[in-house]
Amino acid sequence: MSQQQFENFTASSLYCQKCKAAMPVRERLLLVLPDKEIFDYLCTGCGSSVGRREITAGEKLLAQAKAGRRPRRPGAVHQLTP
Repeated sequence: MSQQQFENFTASSLYCQKCKAAMPVRERLLLVLPDKEIFDYLCTGCGSSVGRREITAGEKLLAQAKAGRRPRRPGAVHQLTP
């Protein structure tokens, strides 16, 4: 197994202190900063916070490049014509 497989790890279940068990979690965007984004993991059973994940701007660009997508330009406005 290569180290590259674990670069963009996202949790699907984490241990919850309130539920006293490993529970499925959902990821919620908590904060967007110029150099990173911070996500909070919430227990689907009780809704309490059970962990955090930070994605730096470099990691985000690398993930988008691997997926074959170009990042959107900031401030780009798209107009729909009727």
